Amino acid sequence: MALPLLITALLKSDAHPDAPKTIEIRQTHISYLIFTPDYVYKIKKPVDFGFLDFTTMGKRKFFCNQEVVLNKRLCPDMYLGVVEIREKDGMIRIEGNGKTIEYAVKMKRLPSENMMDVMLSKDAVANEMIERIARILAEFHKKADTDPHISEFGKISAIRKNTDENFSQTLPFIGRAQNEEKTINAERYKRIKGYVKRFFDECSKTFTKRIEQGFIKDCHGDLHAEDICITNGIYIFDCIEFNERFRYSDTVADIAFLAMDLDFFNSHNLSQRFIHTYIDASKDSDVLGLLDFYKCYRAYIRGKVEGFKSLQKEVPEKEREVAIIKAKRYFYLSDLYATGGFRPIVLVVCGLTGTGKTTIANAISEEIGFKVISSDIVRKELAGISPREKRYEEFEKGIYTRDFTIKTYHEMMKRGEFFLKHGISVILDATFMADKFRQMAVKLAKDTNANLYFIECVLDAAVVKQRLDERLKKEGISSDGRWEIYLKQKEQYESILPPPFLKGGDAGKGERYFKIDTSSDVDKLKKLSLYKAFE
Repeated sequence: MALPLLITALLKSDAHPDAPKTIEIRQTHISYLIFTPDYVYKIKKPVDFGFLDFTTMGKRKFFCNQEVVLNKRLCPDMYLGVVEIREKDGMIRIEGNGKTIEYAVKMKRLPSENMMDVMLSKDAVANEMIERIARILAEFHKKADTDPHISEFGKISAIRKNTDENFSQTLPFIGRAQNEEKTINAERYKRIKGYVKRFFDECSKTFTKRIEQGFIKDCHGDLHAEDICITNGIYIFDCIEFNERFRYSDTVADIAFLAMDLDFFNSHNLSQRFIHTYIDASKDSDVLGLLDFYKCYRAYIRGKVEGFKSLQKEVPEKEREVAIIKAKRYFYLSDLYATGGFRPIVLVVCGLTGTGKTTIANAISEEIGFKVISSDIVRKELAGISPREKRYEEFEKGIYTRDFTIKTYHEMMKRGEFFLKHGISVILDATFMADKFRQMAVKLAKDTNANLYFIECVLDAAVVKQRLDERLKKEGISSDGRWEIYLKQKEQYESILPPPFLKGGDAGKGERYFKIDTSSDVDKLKKLSLYKAFE
């Protein structure tokens, strides 16, 4: 990591007043965050992105103070103040002696396991928690400042300035679909930009009405899951301090950020509950008319931010790769809102036994939180046996008869339908040997207004044999696949035709298919799959 000398110095225990035993560092595109067991120190990077300018120490000091004052509105006991970083005789210390060389925001450290993004990844966010957050924000917005100056930021001209800036700053991110390093393709960029222009043209009176009704307030401005901690109370922190035109906004723009982020975390059910609770608490009846527009806007901003991070050389390579995937996903989500609203995904991961489909399905799920519905597990649950219990049946015998296989696929679709109707995306992990089973997935996607993707896993037969032989020696694996089963499946496997899979009309809309050779390592395959899926 090519870190500045100042930051490297602060990773040493003797640079801190309490000499902590452990110190961690994390980064955003605009800040370094130094974590000790009790505190977090936030140091602003000397960057200028146009929408913010931290290039002088005076500016960084000013915005550190602004950050503390503004965040005390929702977190009065978390933000402890602004501290000086000083240097004397070559020693750099926080709150030490000598010449002041930098400033940092000092915060009380909150439990990382209670951060909302972490809890969402573990399905630990309950409806009651979301409702509490919605009511807190409704009350915050009622009390938030507004005046003629703030209201100016609700005008189309002011909002267009923000969206135009987004589109201008993301021009370097545009690439061809096959270029993995780019985070948004030209077609998606054009669709989103066209949608924003049409919305301004068609809904100008709506924006004027919101100004007249006093809904343009001094808001939070950066309300997403990473900035909420659900612990002894609700902490909503890290509001925008560096640019008032991002914080002064319609209250819908504020809540749209969190609603969008819940969609991103595959929790559309919580997103809907959050919005409905907020509407009830705030008595704001016009939220839904503006929600998708501001969700589109917020998702695009997150795509831009992750895109910036992916280009910063001081960020470790692994984090830059994660940033690329996140940017692609956020731009994909922005596109959804621009083209009819949120739609969940049916991701079919298929292929012959031993080709690695379950490994890929689980790796993708771990990365993006989609629910995996595995034929191996569903089949054994229907048979009343443990998923870990081995059943080395002959081909199409026992629990692997054709009738039982059909029953298994029907149950998979039933379970998938339950999640999809709540807006929760799913991964269907099965062989899908026959076209009739693929048609079940197509119908499921069509019935639930979901987007459909097929990933077909392929692998050299010799490698398949080696993997299957090794798998027989391992415990706790649901699959009963063996070499002789692979050979029988290969004889009967029906080739996948190019999309559209469903004939007639526009049934193929939203379908995508790609094939991956699973001989590479899992991390590379996961990255490749996600690049392709969200391109």
